[in-house]
Amino acid sequence: MKKELYYGIGRRCINPQVPISLAGYFNVRMWDGILDDIEVRVLVLRQAEQYCAIVQFDLITVSQELAEAFYRGIADLKVISQKNIIVTATHSHTAPDSRTGRPGSNPDYVQFAAAKAADAVREALGSMHPGELFSGITRDNRFCFNRRYWMKDCTVVTNPGKLNHEITRPEGEVDYEIPLIGIKDEGKLRILIANIVNHTDTIGGNKVSADWAGFFVRLIQAKLGKDSMVMPLIGASGNINHFDVSTDMDQTCYSEAERIGGGYADTVEKAMEKLVPVAGFTLKTKSAELICGTREISPEELIEAKLTIEKYKNIPDPANGGVLTSEDLAKKAPAALKYFAQSLIDMASDQEPRVFNLVGIFLGKCCIVSLPAEPFVEIGLQIKKGIFAEYNAMIVSHSNGTGNLRVGGGYIPNSWNYGRGGYETTPRENPFSVKTADQLLAAWRKLTCPVDNIDLPKIT
Repeated sequence: MKKELYYGIGRRCINPQVPISLAGYFNVRMWDGILDDIEVRVLVLRQAEQYCAIVQFDLITVSQELAEAFYRGIADLKVISQKNIIVTATHSHTAPDSRTGRPGSNPDYVQFAAAKAADAVREALGSMHPGELFSGITRDNRFCFNRRYWMKDCTVVTNPGKLNHEITRPEGEVDYEIPLIGIKDEGKLRILIANIVNHTDTIGGNKVSADWAGFFVRLIQAKLGKDSMVMPLIGASGNINHFDVSTDMDQTCYSEAERIGGGYADTVEKAMEKLVPVAGFTLKTKSAELICGTREISPEELIEAKLTIEKYKNIPDPANGGVLTSEDLAKKAPAALKYFAQSLIDMASDQEPRVFNLVGIFLGKCCIVSLPAEPFVEIGLQIKKGIFAEYNAMIVSHSNGTGNLRVGGGYIPNSWNYGRGGYETTPRENPFSVKTADQLLAAWRKLTCPVDNIDLPKIT
């Protein structure tokens, strides 16, 4: 007997209504206008008695505070919980900071966004329709680059600057593939999920925007029409961004967001016509808690950090009015060295485990797999091409919280990235154990056999 698939959608605008800093840089940036609306989008799926959901915020990440507030908001629902839901973010750097306790943050906004998401879930559950599942894949190699480069001095630098003659080659890989999942209702495509591997950081400034992901959503939804939903799930892109260092083109502006969002939309629109039906599938979910350690810091690193702070004690940093960019670290500016030295010292006193909630949604030979924080692209590729090689697999970063309330997120490099350079491996940007990437891969290997509607015990 055929098991029919049902889908429901809900959305809410989450533009800030209170003073709050935008997220993604080292400095406070209090929002002072709206370039385009940001929202939370919800897709609920049901087959027989099995439910699952995807919730996507146009925010920098799903902080632990936001995740827990959202889970409390849907605690009364019997069919949706943190065990069968992926709560993720587009990683927009021109959206309010959902990590409370930071300069410029506002806990009222976190509660506001969580409440809006809970409302959208209820809207989706109240508007379920039968649909048919479709799948496909496309690729676009125009907009993403590995942003860590080997230099002539045999070190790695993140964002070394355009037309830098000291660059020799990128350090790692790039993933140009864009897996697609669609749902048709009465022959018309209504839902489109696209898994895109790129950073969402093209604009800068103090005005709210969903960045290129917002342009992508609006353009594709205009094609699909009323009552449609588009989700650009962001893949493992911790070491990927849109900067082409071989040109001097201005790539930090609103028009760049439009160019990239529009380019991805053109590519995906062509592929939508080639989606193929997924027949005879069973909707399944899997979840587990993965317990990871804190970033390991040696006594030698602590001594060096204390000496750096003393050396540059009179240099302003973001904590006392200074302005800092990632380029400052690439240039080893004193303010950057002092700032990251202080972060290392602060991290040394943090011994609270990071607890990650991993969730997978399986639809026959399609799957959507969650990862926390900002994993490097090679981690996503290993899961996609190794663990789920037989699937049309989507790897979704920035999902389901950041590990604990003290951690606001951070990069998850490969074990071999450490010791080479680049700011993603510093304790300020990477508050997780150097073993975290390997633990994530091992956890997903355990979760694959067999794929069934069960929850595994905690994995350490």
